[in-house]
Amino acid sequence: MRIGLITDNPGHPLLSATAELLRASGHRVEVLHPGTSEETAGAPADVYLLKAHTPGGLNLARRLELRGAPVVNTAAATTLCQDRTLMAELAVRAGLPFAGTRTVGTLAGWAAGEGPGALLRSPVVVKSRHNRRDDLVARVDDPVVLRELVTVWPDEPVVVQEFAPNSGWDHKLWAVGDRVFAALRRSELSPQGRGPTLPLPHLPAGWADLTRRVGEVFALDVYGVDIIATADGAPLIVDVNAFPGIRHQPGAPEALSELALRRAKG
Repeated sequence: MRIGLITDNPGHPLLSATAELLRASGHRVEVLHPGTSEETAGAPADVYLLKAHTPGGLNLARRLELRGAPVVNTAAATTLCQDRTLMAELAVRAGLPFAGTRTVGTLAGWAAGEGPGALLRSPVVVKSRHNRRDDLVARVDDPVVLRELVTVWPDEPVVVQEFAPNSGWDHKLWAVGDRVFAALRRSELSPQGRGPTLPLPHLPAGWADLTRRVGEVFALDVYGVDIIATADGAPLIVDVNAFPGIRHQPGAPEALSELALRRAKG
């Protein structure tokens, strides 16, 4: 089998370990930079793993799909997960327990239109509308914090999520096909910062099935779901990511190589 990796970071631990497993089994692994043209890519491989969210990577994936090549995840599913407005709308329509989300335009425009008084009723979480590395995610409790954010991110399109009281820890759930991996990480909203990722040997009942349901709704094969436990212990989804890093999860490279081969065989 020929397996293509669409990525600008083939040395990523998950990808490099997966490639090593595939090559050890006699399969050919080819790396395509997201800026690769369709002509340079040559004849389509048996399957592609799309670990790139840039316009170039998505366009390449779309062109390969039009030529009949299976891509994990599809360009359409990956693109949807980059827009938190569309993400929230789809999750709510599907009945998933997703954080209440509204789209408010740019941060400066929202701050000027809403006024600080609207924020004082309860804390909110402000996020970049477009899900990407190093995007804006911040808790806003008062006008002072809002003004500070506006000075840095005035033109950033944002969404506002209702803040749900929780333990301050994110449950990081990752899925590769039907396999679910989990860890704990301090919320990026925490004053102490994120800190290390900790093992989570036991998931609350039903959370693995909820993660798989997210994959069905979003048409994803490799994805991450960020969940917090609310005050009553109920799960609340706050983000969905297409093809996240899934670092240091025993069994993840094996699951990804098996998934790639299954998709390659049709």
